[in-house]
Amino acid sequence: MRKVHPKACVRAKEACSDAEAVVLTVWKKSLLPNCNGFTVFDTQGNLVFRLDNYSAANKNHLLLMDAAGTPLLTIRRKRPTDTWVVLEGEGSSKKPLFTAKKHFHGNCLARILRDKKEVAYEMEGSYARRCCAFYDGERRKVVETKMKETVAGGVAFGADIFRLIVQPNMDATLAMAFLVLLDLMFPSSSSSSSSSSPSLPTPQYFFNSLYIIFSSSLLSLFFR
Repeated sequence: MRKVHPKACVRAKEACSDAEAVVLTVWKKSLLPNCNGFTVFDTQGNLVFRLDNYSAANKNHLLLMDAAGTPLLTIRRKRPTDTWVVLEGEGSSKKPLFTAKKHFHGNCLARILRDKKEVAYEMEGSYARRCCAFYDGERRKVVETKMKETVAGGVAFGADIFRLIVQPNMDATLAMAFLVLLDLMFPSSSSSSSSSSPSLPTPQYFFNSLYIIFSSSLLSLFFR
């Protein structure tokens, strides 16, 4: 896998803390040109997670990676039951870690099952507003999503830039995988339109240069 920021590689497990919640900034964009996906940073601006193959053709099989491009978890859609499974690494194992099902009643958005029976986590709230809470089997809130706001004025960046708050008793890698599941279950109109939009104009080198400049300028706003 291609490295995006080789000098800023932060192992995903280092994003977890035994003492306090971990706050991650989620950008619903890939740092690779002409790719859709997710890019996730810690409070210091270090790259923690990435997902670069997020397109209409690949949404049945997604790979969550750390900053170095090491596969962490695979998310695979199972048809015709319309469920999702979370597998370790590149998904070579036949036994999933978790199975996810969309929920259609009440405030619950989805349920994460362990061994296809036990409800391990429930995700509630409004993903469209990026206002969600994840609860474990004991109804403890282990993850929250909130809109990302500027330091001055409290202006939200929009639905594509938001915060993922992971409590100490929750694994950040799983939290990110469950967030991707929500995005698959409740896709936004903007992501649908972007996946069907035509390719960007050539020459590619010129576009890549502008893209890197724009990304650097935008990311500098995240951590002010």
